[in-house]
Amino acid sequence: MARIFRWLLRTVTGVLLLAFLAACITYYLASRSLPDYNARLTVAGLSGPVEIVRDNANVPHIFGSTDEDVYFGLGFAHAQDRLWQITMARRAAQGRLSELFGVRTAKTDELLRRFGLYEAASASLSSLDAETRGALEAYSAGINAWINAVNEGALGRGAPEFFLFSREIAPWRPADTVAMGKVMALQLSGQLPQEVLRARVSLQLPEARLADILPDDPSSGTAALPDYASLVPIDGPQDGWTQFALDPLSPVKPPAFAGASNAWAAAPKRSAAGKSLLANDPHLELTAPTIWYLARIELETGGVIGATIPGIPFVLSGRSDALAWGITSAYLDDQDVFMEELNPANSQEYRTPTGWKRFSTKSSIIRIKDAEPITITLRRTENGPVLPGSHYNLSSVTPPGHVAALGWTALSPRDTSMQAAMGLQKAKSIEEAIDAMELFIAPAQNLTLAEPERVALKMVGAMPRRNPAHSSQGRMPALGWRAENRWSGRIPYAKNPEFIDPEGGILGNTNNKTVNRPFPEHVAFRWGDTQRIQRWTRLMQNREVHTRESFIETQLDTVSFTARALLPLIAKDLWFTGEAAPEGTTERQRQRALELLANWNGEMSEHLPEPLIFAAWLRHLQNRLIRDELGPLAAEFNHPEPLFLERVFRDVDGAAIWCDVVQSTAEESCTDIARIALDEALLWIGENYGTQLESLRWGDAHEAQHDHQVLGEVPVLKWIVNIHQSTSGGDFTLLRGRTKGTGPAPYANVHGAGYRGVYDFSDPDSSVFITATGQSGHPLSRHYDDLGALWRRGEYIPMSLDPELARAANVGVTVLTPAE
Repeated sequence: MARIFRWLLRTVTGVLLLAFLAACITYYLASRSLPDYNARLTVAGLSGPVEIVRDNANVPHIFGSTDEDVYFGLGFAHAQDRLWQITMARRAAQGRLSELFGVRTAKTDELLRRFGLYEAASASLSSLDAETRGALEAYSAGINAWINAVNEGALGRGAPEFFLFSREIAPWRPADTVAMGKVMALQLSGQLPQEVLRARVSLQLPEARLADILPDDPSSGTAALPDYASLVPIDGPQDGWTQFALDPLSPVKPPAFAGASNAWAAAPKRSAAGKSLLANDPHLELTAPTIWYLARIELETGGVIGATIPGIPFVLSGRSDALAWGITSAYLDDQDVFMEELNPANSQEYRTPTGWKRFSTKSSIIRIKDAEPITITLRRTENGPVLPGSHYNLSSVTPPGHVAALGWTALSPRDTSMQAAMGLQKAKSIEEAIDAMELFIAPAQNLTLAEPERVALKMVGAMPRRNPAHSSQGRMPALGWRAENRWSGRIPYAKNPEFIDPEGGILGNTNNKTVNRPFPEHVAFRWGDTQRIQRWTRLMQNREVHTRESFIETQLDTVSFTARALLPLIAKDLWFTGEAAPEGTTERQRQRALELLANWNGEMSEHLPEPLIFAAWLRHLQNRLIRDELGPLAAEFNHPEPLFLERVFRDVDGAAIWCDVVQSTAEESCTDIARIALDEALLWIGENYGTQLESLRWGDAHEAQHDHQVLGEVPVLKWIVNIHQSTSGGDFTLLRGRTKGTGPAPYANVHGAGYRGVYDFSDPDSSVFITATGQSGHPLSRHYDDLGALWRRGEYIPMSLDPELARAANVGVTVLTPAE
């Protein structure tokens, strides 16, 4: 027995030693790719020395003798910290993810190939001026210089992920950067799935009820539209495949996560210090690392500092000495779905206003790891690429004998958006910035601008010119062969909404409706926000003058206008009613919840129980209201729509009919449904978080999930690469934390402000910024998540263009010298 014990002990000891040795080897190999920021390197492609000074937050400040050398340095810094991130983004744009990840990304690759984003990006290079092409070439050379340094110095393949996947990295090219911009347009687009959803719902509901569940902004003057069945030859929902499950690596996002942002500015007369202020926090999917990367570049026209996206060499939100700018999604309707009629005698032809025409076709091979390659045929019409019915649920609204094609401004082969971005960061005035952005195509943005003495807002991006007689006004798919449905170029840039030097001295955008124009110059029917704008307006008007601190306070505001507006409607007949109920009963639990909500001010604090009760109630309430009418289609509405609930409980145009369950013989009231939904919500809360309502924490459910897109679900590794944090805010607060809406954790925070910046021209060096994780994409780096704790607490780091402040307590200085 003792001998057996000794051998078992030796075996266990040996296994532990081997595991320890393996861990040490793994750590050593992974740590080899941690860059040494204190280094001197000789590289090809420079005209003079470049200095990269990394301040104590690891923000690179890049100095060179020419602009091209500075862009080279930015490419080098991006590659040092985010090489894996930029190569994955490029693979997504090219539709080549499956070469690494196998069949899981095959559908994603197929869709990206059909869009043709990379081909359009390559074609667009010839439309850029020489200066922009030179900047893109220098930036590409900087990325490639780091790749060469990794290969020559055996620096751990450049990132730990390359030990698990192919180590081959193709050289970066200017077309890769242009393609990155188009991928961003894809991430921020949501009009296509909204068109399909509206068509699907219109086939199931009468027009009045369609206006309830898919409401327009209350101030909209939209005329009534015909139902979808009258626009295309379709009798009802069609059988077919549904949308494939979206992979975390896919740039295609559900409409609920199609981009959001906040930006506002105050002119000197509304600023306590007498100079302009600007705040911006763009919202995207939360990932580890975050998509944003802080950087300062010292150009010949002066310094620029702010938020960049690795793969793109321009500051997208930031400031110079003369100008500050911020971006918000404009929600421009820049996509249309066209139903193309096939020639019954020849399926290779489709109908046009002048007769039958052959599809433009080509073959594309998708190579798949550990599987046979797939060959697909890409087809295009005059309106755009043809998409199969397996994408976006198009099969459910495509009539027999037709295929769906997509018209989209981002597919332009003459995209000059990169040239516009270069012009913006060199602009010295609001007028120069607005003029430069005329070349911007997609994704459409509301650009908020501030000089020291002035502020402005301009929507930038190409607005499609539609015919006033368009059969669906772009809200639903339309027949592609009818001339009135086709685009005829771009609406003049001067028609884009513009607000310069507002009389009130304050302007801003929360993705809310900006103009009330008739179609076709309407910008959009669907806007991104009807709720945050209400709270923002109140906070701006409550102060005669603003400061940097008041702008920060507004960015971090967690009070829900939605809660304050809806609770009095849905609970008015439930508050303080009913008989006394004993502990442990459903009635008593409901009374306790209502008492908590009655005394709540609408603050979505992570430490309070009321936000969880409110959020769960709204979710179960909407589901109760729509499930009987929509059936399986109700799953598409996985986030509460405040305007819908308000219409129902105010009985706008008979909307209270949603409260009556169609299948039951009794006639249910809205009070009945509200009570039942609250009981369901409390039951769900009890099963998942406990029955002691006063002890609940919103932050336990509303956890920010910054997950690694590749390793985030791998056992053991996920504890290293994922960053999870308890957060305040919610779907409708200025501190926006968009909830997941599905799965076992529907209130997880998965979409929010990955970057926040506040720029103060009264003391530019006191301007501040922050990102959601850290500068490095390397999980073993201390800069992988060091900014995340500050972000969660609502703290910032300074934003200075002073070189001496950058050098103070820096974490390293990299000097690049040109090879002879």
